[in-house]
Amino acid sequence: MNKTWKASYGVLALVISSALNAEVLPTYQTENAWFTDAQSAIDAKLNTNNQFKAKNVIIFVGDGMGVSTLTASRILQGQLAGNPGEEGYLSFETFPHTALVKTYNVDAQTPDSAGTMTAMMSGLKSDAGVLGVDEDIVRGDCSTVAGNEVVTALELAEIKGLATGIVSTARITHATPAATYAKSADRNWEDISDMPEDAVTGGCKDIADQLVNFEANVEARFKGVDIDGIDVVMGGGRRHFLPKDASFNSADAVSEIEGDRTDSRDLTAEWQAKYSEGVYVMDQAGFDAIDTENTKQLMGLFNESHMQYEADRDNDVAGEPSIAQMTSKAIDILDNNDNGFFLMVESGRIDHGHHAGSAYNALTDAIALSDAVKEAVAKTDPSETLILVTADHGHVFTIAGYPKRGNPILGKVVGIGSTEPSTASDGLPYTTLGYTNGNGFHDLGDETDADAGYGQDVNAGRQDLTNIDTTTSGFHQEALIPMSSETHSGEDITLHAQGPGAQLVQGVVEQSVVFHLIEQSLDLIQQ
Repeated sequence: MNKTWKASYGVLALVISSALNAEVLPTYQTENAWFTDAQSAIDAKLNTNNQFKAKNVIIFVGDGMGVSTLTASRILQGQLAGNPGEEGYLSFETFPHTALVKTYNVDAQTPDSAGTMTAMMSGLKSDAGVLGVDEDIVRGDCSTVAGNEVVTALELAEIKGLATGIVSTARITHATPAATYAKSADRNWEDISDMPEDAVTGGCKDIADQLVNFEANVEARFKGVDIDGIDVVMGGGRRHFLPKDASFNSADAVSEIEGDRTDSRDLTAEWQAKYSEGVYVMDQAGFDAIDTENTKQLMGLFNESHMQYEADRDNDVAGEPSIAQMTSKAIDILDNNDNGFFLMVESGRIDHGHHAGSAYNALTDAIALSDAVKEAVAKTDPSETLILVTADHGHVFTIAGYPKRGNPILGKVVGIGSTEPSTASDGLPYTTLGYTNGNGFHDLGDETDADAGYGQDVNAGRQDLTNIDTTTSGFHQEALIPMSSETHSGEDITLHAQGPGAQLVQGVVEQSVVFHLIEQSLDLIQQ
């Protein structure tokens, strides 16, 4: 195509475009809500600011929150509000920039959370099951840790003088939160009782120990560095910080002996001794009493293991804050630092709901994460805060059949124009949501704890759901392949972004790119 033709082609295209706008498109099309909403979305992207540097970064990780989970969660959110559901959005799905993220580990096609979060926090991919180390590690071999440790975004933020925080609804020593601060040859070394003797004698430290001694560990690794430690830590996992001695049980202990540690150490007391101005809380009352303006450091351990599912939170013995409440409180404390802050928030129990084969629990926890993101957006300035929302991996969770618009997402498939459930070739009805593998069908009525299904026998394969209410909180979907627990998937997940630097979130990227987005926005690596 020569220059003359290019110029003529451009004029022609402009004329055609004007003609289309002026004459071809009828008003019932251009004034249609679908049309105007889509045009508004394009306009928002065109008006995106050109800032690339942020004062603060918040990264939300929905553990196990694959694309099918997003779709089903947004539909359920809409239906709980009395709408058909499909037309809505989770709060972060309206962010102006989105990318797809490849999740594989160096040694695994379908990943685990330790390797994926290490990639997001360090900028390089690593193996499954290891934390804060590169691919040269040998899982379970303590001697291979030294020399293979990576530096994380949280560590770099501390070194730069930013406030830092970690929030999770899982154990705070679990893979995703632990990847921000720990270096471990095995994600399961949450306390010393979880470690083999050769790892202990070899000098490796358990993950809870590394959290409490984070400040000293960083200062020992980087000579001349002086940091003040992680400012906010909130989640579950209290058992890994307490000795295996009933006299150390917390007020809401559900086990006869809450603590797991076999070294007689009370790490909650050690943390309080290190941070005399810090506040340690373990229940809703303690959480509510926190003075965010004057609290220097906060450690909240709200359950001996994982925190409750959002749907089951009212049943907690001593009360637990929601993920939105924890996010809000964390921001209120962290933004006292004029230099800015870095905050990681994980909704860990989306993953656990899926593993248990409970779409209800997985989706309600995903909606709770959306509420937490909404809270973060409301409490921060979009011109100075980069907010990223992503997942570590997906699950073998499907949305199938041909249900009509507005059909209950947790219900049985009812086709377009019909009022009765559709049937498969075996003559039985089936649900829209299902799992490729897992524990299988259970009808536990109004049970709100997905983990209750683990007390049942594996029950995979087709079931007669004719007289079963599949929309109840205790219903566990059918699974094709029998397994004790449903598995992760290897599909890409999404990354949503708003704020300075969000413009770089586009295309299909490796998971390690997430670290580099955070780093460039905060200038964590000084050249």
